[in-house]
Amino acid sequence: MKPPSDHRCRVDSRRPQKALIRRAVDVIASGGVIAFPTRGLYGLGADALNARSIEKIFAIKRRSRRAPILVLIERRDQLAPLVKTVPPAARALMDRFWPGRVTLVFEASDSVPENLTAGSGRIGIRMAGHPVARALVRELKSPLTATSANLSGAPAAADVDQMPAELAAGLDLILDAGPLAGGPGSTVVDVSVHPPRLIREGIVPARSIGGLPPG
Repeated sequence: MKPPSDHRCRVDSRRPQKALIRRAVDVIASGGVIAFPTRGLYGLGADALNARSIEKIFAIKRRSRRAPILVLIERRDQLAPLVKTVPPAARALMDRFWPGRVTLVFEASDSVPENLTAGSGRIGIRMAGHPVARALVRELKSPLTATSANLSGAPAAADVDQMPAELAAGLDLILDAGPLAGGPGSTVVDVSVHPPRLIREGIVPARSIGGLPPG
């Protein structure tokens, strides 16, 4: 079943329309939740510093409050208010793999909403790589959530038509870029510990990162 047509707008993946990006950011800034394309799958976007918006995502996805939600940034200097430290190992991984592909887990700043980190004290961050995601974060001027657009435990959606009707109905706006590449999500590496630890192998194979013990 397709999402409501008035909430679904076609977005150009390569050159996202400025007016549409502004509309989406207005929705996010007012506490709403949108769906947007990333490299392979659709994500759910909300203001990562708004605890109420984060609660909406948990409700829409039927997600456990014990599961943290990762965020996207546009530039490295946006890390400062979100994390306590940026270890040298994290800088090396950012140099090699950002934007996109690898999510790094840091010790979260005390100013980060507790529900975003699920009380873990850690936050997963990735620099946006997809043009639409980058445009959203740039216009928002704040971190954006990027959890997958699915019901918890169900397959992630590589096409808007794959989204469950229940999930789509809970969204305020859907940016439809057509079918995406699918495949694995980002590789997740915990840099809050030394040495860094592999949490999830994704699009970047563990062997390409090298020397990481499994989580």
